[in-house]
Amino acid sequence: MFRNRTDAGLQLADRLQQFLKEKVVVLAIPRGGLPLGAIVAESLHAPLDVALSKKIGHPYNREYAIGAVSLDDIILSDSTRIDPSYITKETEIIRQKLKKRYNQYYQNSSPLDLKGKTVIIVDDGVATGNTIMITAQMVYKKHPKKVVVAIPVAPRSAIENMESSNYIDEVICLETPYNFHAVGQFYNQFREVSDEEAIQLLEKTRKSFNSKE
Repeated sequence: MFRNRTDAGLQLADRLQQFLKEKVVVLAIPRGGLPLGAIVAESLHAPLDVALSKKIGHPYNREYAIGAVSLDDIILSDSTRIDPSYITKETEIIRQKLKKRYNQYYQNSSPLDLKGKTVIIVDDGVATGNTIMITAQMVYKKHPKKVVVAIPVAPRSAIENMESSNYIDEVICLETPYNFHAVGQFYNQFREVSDEEAIQLLEKTRKSFNSKE
């Protein structure tokens, strides 16, 4: 469906041109969302930032998200029947990783002000929507004008979950295939994005935006 994240990012940016005249902040989900977020931000002449949240994987299937954690919040699926001690332990581990990532991503800057802005949350795809939903909840506390989720691919169930969120105003998704197992199945190339690559993309996009201001 998509050659790689660059292809997906270009298609997504084309779909988001309606926001060109709004005061936008693009918020990418690291690390896979950053290549797309950088393209979208450049296309909309908008600043790029990162959303520091991470999914909690199911104990028997780590790829399946049963919830998500940010530095301040946690969200769990309604259907979750998991030992609370597992949730507590995973939350602690994830938050340590997020603190480390915060220090890496904000060495030379600080998080952008989202108040009164149209915040576009970008990822390379969604399986359950949990990570996006906690990100939207986190963004909502910053008093944005509105919150838009922009993704290349997701199952219909995830779209419905996100659309039902009180913290998301609009969901834009390019493809909602019926036979959905994992995001990677819809990319010809879906290699992991390293922290180093993600940080370079973020800093390059920041410099590009600041030079045009």
